[in-house]
Amino acid sequence: MVEDLTLKFFRCVCILSFIAYLLILTKMVLFKGVAISDFHLSNRETYWHSSNFVPFKTIAFYLFFADVNLDIKVENVAGNVVGFIPFGFFLPLCLKKCPSWLTVLLATMFLSLSYETVQQLFVLGNFDIDDILLNTFGGVLGYAPGKWASLRVYKNESNFHAHINGR
Repeated sequence: MVEDLTLKFFRCVCILSFIAYLLILTKMVLFKGVAISDFHLSNRETYWHSSNFVPFKTIAFYLFFADVNLDIKVENVAGNVVGFIPFGFFLPLCLKKCPSWLTVLLATMFLSLSYETVQQLFVLGNFDIDDILLNTFGGVLGYAPGKWASLRVYKNESNFHAHINGR
């Protein structure tokens, strides 16, 4: 009985932490220095041309061709990976049934695609397929420690089977 309450409390803390993370991530991805008055739909053709739909184009640019400070390179490449590691970490801990790595990959890709689409539609940034690739990689990286942590939390065999089976 006490163990069940502990697990429920742990899951509740994980879910609240996950929500806080998602709010912070949304602020960092969509609203970095944007005022509410800046919201409007993009119908300018030139704005759509500044988007990147070619995989690895932006990554290659920042890693090999950009004549910019190293901090900017790290922020643009590693920041997209690191920002989504918690997403992959929290999913196995928060969900009643432990997701597979493929589920985490697809969920991360969908979240990232949603952010990129909103950025483009509301002129909050540019759509970049490389951001989706890097974000998705980050989510998958976070999955391994998240799954390990969920297995440790549900180490009691009955709790483990309940977690794996979604009970």
